[in-house]
Amino acid sequence: MITSNIFIPIVLLLLGVVLGYVIRHYLFTLRSDSVEAKLKLKIQEAKEESKEIILKAKEEAAKIVEEARKEEKEKKDKLDQLEIRLIKREEFLDHKHLEVDNERQKLAEDINKAKQIKEDLLKAKELQEQKLQEISNLTREEARNLLIKQIEDEHKNELAAVMQKLEGERQETIRKKAEEIVSSAIQRFSHGNASEIMISTVSLPSEDMKGRIIGKEGRNIHHFEKVSGVELIIDDSPDIITLSSFNPIRREIARLALEKLIQDGRIQPAKIEEKIAWAEQEIKNRIKKAGEDAVYELGILDLPQELILLLGRLNYRVSYGQNMLLHSIEVATLASMLASELGANVEVAKKAGLLHDIGKAIDYEVEGSHVEIGIRILQKYGISEEIIKGMRAHHEDYPVESLEAAIVNSADAISASRPGARKETLENYLRRLENLEKIALTYPEVEKAYAIQAGRELRIFVFPDKVDDYNTMKLAKEIAKKIEDEINYPGEIRIVVVRETKVIEFAR
Repeated sequence: MITSNIFIPIVLLLLGVVLGYVIRHYLFTLRSDSVEAKLKLKIQEAKEESKEIILKAKEEAAKIVEEARKEEKEKKDKLDQLEIRLIKREEFLDHKHLEVDNERQKLAEDINKAKQIKEDLLKAKELQEQKLQEISNLTREEARNLLIKQIEDEHKNELAAVMQKLEGERQETIRKKAEEIVSSAIQRFSHGNASEIMISTVSLPSEDMKGRIIGKEGRNIHHFEKVSGVELIIDDSPDIITLSSFNPIRREIARLALEKLIQDGRIQPAKIEEKIAWAEQEIKNRIKKAGEDAVYELGILDLPQELILLLGRLNYRVSYGQNMLLHSIEVATLASMLASELGANVEVAKKAGLLHDIGKAIDYEVEGSHVEIGIRILQKYGISEEIIKGMRAHHEDYPVESLEAAIVNSADAISASRPGARKETLENYLRRLENLEKIALTYPEVEKAYAIQAGRELRIFVFPDKVDDYNTMKLAKEIAKKIEDEINYPGEIRIVVVRETKVIEFAR
């Protein structure tokens, strides 16, 4: 009984184990079938996809092969065409080469014939000369000299006229070239030419200020004149005081000091000395700046500082109303332009032009002409002899010894004489232009008259109904004669009389 009770559970346990194994094996089999089916499906899909890819690749390969064959065919066609062209060109060149050979051979034959003809001519000439010598009893050289002498005797006047004509043409060519060079230099120079008059006057805020400047018993004005070295002129001119001194720098110092005193309002000896000292330092600074600006403008950077300060002093020096510093800068610029046109030393011409009037900076303090003073100044500061020779001949005190000196002379003359440069020249110039036009307008046949080209040409317009062509020429001669009799002028004046008839009609 006990044994049966133990055996039954054991049997049931074994059955459970077997049943579990069977169930597990069944489930595993089912799962394996499912995975294998999926794998087979994937493999099938992959095979189909690979077939499609292979088909596409074959199609692409076939297309590429077809395009390559097509391209190869095109290249082959082009090569064939090129080969045909090359063959034709080669045939053409062969033909040309044959023609050239024929021409060369023909040319060689012609040359040989020409040589033969030349030899025959030379022989004939020799025979002719021998016969001529036998007939004339003259050698070839004697006959040639005799012939030349006969020609000279017969055509002496004609040769002289031709030589005179050639000389005139040469002079005209030289004159035109010189005019071109000078006019080019003037046109390229763009510096202003306004005249400057150093009028040393000081405006006053009121008439009462005159009394304060004079001071008690003239104490202030006497002290001011003593310290500044400038004479104060106080007259009936309203609200103005005039400063008089031969020294332009002292005059400018006095002007600045007086203006400061008027602004300050406290005018007494101590203040006068203070303002004079301030003005002296201010003028020194302005002189230095003016000289430095001048050399920097011209690109001359190797001058001693002392010469630069002397150049700055020229800013307060005038000649015929022309500022000497601006004049020196203008001469230097024009000289450098002319030197570059004529192939001269540009640096020497430029420096000589800038320094040609350096003596005027102190000519009111040192005895001697400004040329002599300038030479001594330049020698003192070690300026080269070439520059000194270039600057010292501009007033004909010294001979012109170099091309640069001649250029500086020309530049100085251009700067000093061009209209507007100097006060007297400007007034004479304007008066001459006005007189030219007035003379032309005195004739009733003249409608308008204009003096142009700095007074070198007078252009006249006449009434076409009052004068004919013949009388137009007569009128030009009469006006030219009247100008010669009534006006003094340098050079010559061209008279141009214009007669024109203008007809206007409208098409509607």
